[in-house]
Amino acid sequence: MDDLAALGWTTQSRPPALFQRFAFASYGQTRAFLDRVAEVQDALGRAAQNISFGPTYVNITIAAEGELGDGEHELARRIAAAALAVGGAA
Repeated sequence: MDDLAALGWTTQSRPPALFQRFAFASYGQTRAFLDRVAEVQDALGRAAQNISFGPTYVNITIAAEGELGDGEHELARRIAAAALAVGGAA
């Protein structure tokens, strides 16, 4: 879990969830990130429970029905990597 905090994710316990706000310099970067998030979700067969965005930011919440597990952690890691790949910042 510590590596997720280092990547900018915050954890809440009730309900179990991970949250992060990603910032971008332009709408083009935001759009590219959202496309990459969709690809990651498809590849893993998992989806974030809440994605909201504006022209230069994206808020993502990854929730679990029980404890946060490896699947949620891997989704968070890959989403963070996608943000870095398009030049985003936490």
